[in-house]
Amino acid sequence: MRLNLILILACCTVLCGAGFTAAQEKSAASVILRYEAKWTEAYKLRNINILSSLLAEDFVITIEDGNTFSKAGYITHSADSSVHVEVAELSDLKVRIHGNVAVVTGAYHERGESNGKPYEYHDRLTDVWMKSGATWQVISSHYSVPVK
Repeated sequence: MRLNLILILACCTVLCGAGFTAAQEKSAASVILRYEAKWTEAYKLRNINILSSLLAEDFVITIEDGNTFSKAGYITHSADSSVHVEVAELSDLKVRIHGNVAVVTGAYHERGESNGKPYEYHDRLTDVWMKSGATWQVISSHYSVPVK
């Protein structure tokens, strides 16, 4: 009888712990989705302060043509006044949490003008976020054009 009670308590503890972890992951995923939206809006509006706060110091991004940029390079690109972003939108985002790392996959659409010429991108993306203390920052991003 006592063994049954111990087994029941142990199972309850494990199940409650699993539920708590799932709730934590769902909460972290919500935070990451808000940060993704904040990043996209900051890029569109060329808000360098917000961009800088969201990007880790060793951030690297790979863009559609295969070029890579560091945090400084990406911020310089984002501040370029010859580029006017009219539309910057995310869709089909999925977040997977692995401890203090979050991996986001999804789609990105951007339309605007660069040096007076119109452009439009339809990309797939993968962003990797890492939590350090209480702060999430993106450490890596990869954009690619889907093959049609």
